[in-house]
Amino acid sequence: MIVNAIFFYLFAGICVASAVMVISARNPVHSVLFLILAFVNAAGLFVLLGAEFLAMILIIVYVGAVAVLFLFVVMMLDVDFTELRQGFLNYLPIGALVGAVLLVELLLVVGGWAIAPGVGHAGSASASMTNTQAIGLVLYTRYVYFFEAAGVILLVAMIGAIVMTLQHKPNVRRQNIAEQVARRTTSAIELVKVKPGQGLS
Repeated sequence: MIVNAIFFYLFAGICVASAVMVISARNPVHSVLFLILAFVNAAGLFVLLGAEFLAMILIIVYVGAVAVLFLFVVMMLDVDFTELRQGFLNYLPIGALVGAVLLVELLLVVGGWAIAPGVGHAGSASASMTNTQAIGLVLYTRYVYFFEAAGVILLVAMIGAIVMTLQHKPNVRRQNIAEQVARRTTSAIELVKVKPGQGLS
């Protein structure tokens, strides 16, 4: 029990410190690296809770895909963050208002949080069920509509990002499949009868 407490405080402390460094580091590459460290320690907390599936998903999806993608984008774009920070004071009142609203919402959620009376019996009833089966059972029965709504939102965001970054250059020749399929021999081939001893003019 003492070993579990030691590992919990170790993972939790490093996770909180990494989260603070994500928003306070001046170098964006360092921020992404601290974000990866926070994800790894959060995965360690999930392992201590017995949710090994969530820990693996956190490592594979967030660290292996999202955080690495952030790192590549930050390194390849080479954004001048000093220029972006010049208008920080102009947006400070709006940012403070949004932060205050989020803080009030979090306090309301934490203040109204309560443990269901039958949660202990539910855990003992599903002791024969694996962690992945339990998550799938809850996700695709009780929260199926929220899960589908999240998928639609992510799909719309992906399509929007593709549309915003798609640029057509006027001087680039592009393939038109419909025009290629509609071609006929009369429009594609010209037969010229050449007389003997004469060339093509």
